[in-house]
Amino acid sequence: MAHTEHHTGAVEAEETIVCRPARREDEKSVAAVDGSFTTDTVFEVTPTEGGFTIRPVQLDTPIHKVFPDDEPKDDDEPKDDDEPKDAADEEDSDDECTIVAVEGDTVCGFVATEYNPWNHRLTIADIEVAPTHRGRGVGRTLMNHALEHARERGAGHVWLEVTNINAPAIRAYRRMGFAFCGLDASLYKGTESAGETALYMSRPCS
Repeated sequence: MAHTEHHTGAVEAEETIVCRPARREDEKSVAAVDGSFTTDTVFEVTPTEGGFTIRPVQLDTPIHKVFPDDEPKDDDEPKDDDEPKDAADEEDSDDECTIVAVEGDTVCGFVATEYNPWNHRLTIADIEVAPTHRGRGVGRTLMNHALEHARERGAGHVWLEVTNINAPAIRAYRRMGFAFCGLDASLYKGTESAGETALYMSRPCS
């Protein structure tokens, strides 16, 4: 699930923050980045005869959202560096990319992407910025790196999924050129996020 900082203005990350490809030793630091948020607004999805409408709704009481841990994946198991990789493995690894934002020795944010060759789409699998570093242009800078990677891979567009209650992220994505392109009202059923709606957003790479 993709989520990001809430900031105003099109600023780049401060000079003390460096973005670079993630390393194996960054895994624990990336997992420890706090992507939770507090909001007094949600985006309400209302079905219509011809489709649906999405509008911001002010809440009487702000809500604090903590994202549940992702389910463990088989491909998250550590691999032996000495184990030979075939061409398919190398190709798959090229389709996944994680960029971290680092200040000193601290990982303060990251963006993880996946490239789908069949439809030339780069998916933002996850983007998070630590609360201590929000409002400093980190999210926008990470997204710019993702867009640059998308162009290098020949992607035509960048796509992401965000919960309808993450108004700070939705506003930030809109400022970055993303627009709504669909939704899924059942994606979160049976999870801790049941009752929320998955919103899909995309933007061209140009």
